[in-house]
Amino acid sequence: MNTTFSDLGVANFLIEALDVLEIKTPTSIQAKAIPVILNQKEDVVALAKTGTGKTASFGLPLLQTIDTQNNSIQAIVLAPTRELGQQIFKNLTDFSSKKTEIAIAPIFGGIPIKPQIERLKQDTHVIVATPGRLIDLIKREAIDITKTSLLVLDEADEMIAVLNQGLDTIVAQLPKARRTLLFTATMPGSIKQMVQNYLSKHVVDIQVDMETLGHQGIDHQYVVVRPIEKLEVLMHFLNTKEGQRGIIFCKTKAAVNKLAKKLAINKFSSGALHGSLAQGIRDRIMGQFREGNIDILIATDLAARGIDVKQISYVVQYHLPDTYDAYVHRSGRTARAGAKGLSLSVIQEDELADIPDLEQELSISFSKMPKANALAIEQNNTLLWARKIFKAKPNKDISLDLKTAVKTVFHHLTKDELIEKLMANQLQQTNTLVVKTNTIKKKKKK
Repeated sequence: MNTTFSDLGVANFLIEALDVLEIKTPTSIQAKAIPVILNQKEDVVALAKTGTGKTASFGLPLLQTIDTQNNSIQAIVLAPTRELGQQIFKNLTDFSSKKTEIAIAPIFGGIPIKPQIERLKQDTHVIVATPGRLIDLIKREAIDITKTSLLVLDEADEMIAVLNQGLDTIVAQLPKARRTLLFTATMPGSIKQMVQNYLSKHVVDIQVDMETLGHQGIDHQYVVVRPIEKLEVLMHFLNTKEGQRGIIFCKTKAAVNKLAKKLAINKFSSGALHGSLAQGIRDRIMGQFREGNIDILIATDLAARGIDVKQISYVVQYHLPDTYDAYVHRSGRTARAGAKGLSLSVIQEDELADIPDLEQELSISFSKMPKANALAIEQNNTLLWARKIFKAKPNKDISLDLKTAVKTVFHHLTKDELIEKLMANQLQQTNTLVVKTNTIKKKKKK
């Protein structure tokens, strides 16, 4: 018999909200974490990948323990990026929809601070914040967290650099009797040091199955390409995934911009995301991706932190990451909430040696994806050319006389004949072989 949220001790108002969201059965991390957070008083370190339901693991107990008669800030959730913070804020708001008197405030960088200061003058029970903006508000004496009893560090391994610089400032304002919940996808030495420095000596460790951490439901594949054919092989792959959502990871901002431009020229439904973009642009691109208005997101590791979007069918490593942890985070963007997904690494010959290392270190298995052959690439490039023509906007500056003259040239051709001539001309110009169809003849019966 499956465990229910009621079995875990979750309050009815939260279960009703979960029913509306069609969340019926707890995930592994939820089943382990929720009873501990609800029934014990110790600090908690929970190890689980993004997409396993971590937000509900801490969010449901957090909301259940809020005293709405007490108007002070009782809980703080820290997130590494505004994008993840917004997702957590939305989730907590959805979870508390049947108890609207719980007041939750989003406090993020990248947007004007004055409206946030004004918001904090109202009753606030929970804040979801990025560390930098919270520290700024503390220094301005615009926020009072001296009565906060619960601190949640979500995706702590992605906040190490920021927290190392500012966690002391935050902790100094908090009561010594506070409780800290730390959630992380990986456990590097820096996180272990953070646990020693900022959590109590009596910590409850919670883990899901570490053998498959971050890889359940993910099909790990690689394709070997020469540098000159890398883009064409990628575009062939993307065409096989038309209508599905995916994320392509590049190592640098320049690489993201370059690839995004190439895909835009070839009329792929895509957008770029990196740290140098203005926050308003990042929000717009993420909104388009989350709502399904664009299918492909090209991003750096940093920009993609906190992307919690369901129904991502595939992840492409256009450049291999520098660390094993980064591969876990990248590939973990797909196969969320029990779904299946593909993580494809586009590599060169000299990177083949990295594959066994990833397999051994992460306890995963890769399979080799056959590279698209010359004929498949040729056909794909022709389809891309056709798509460009289809999506081209009419030029209103062309004179009527010229339009009429051109139409006169083609007027005796049928639609099929015109298409065949256009394709023949395109293939000739690109110096490719004309693709013949129906070349396989049936053998005559003797």
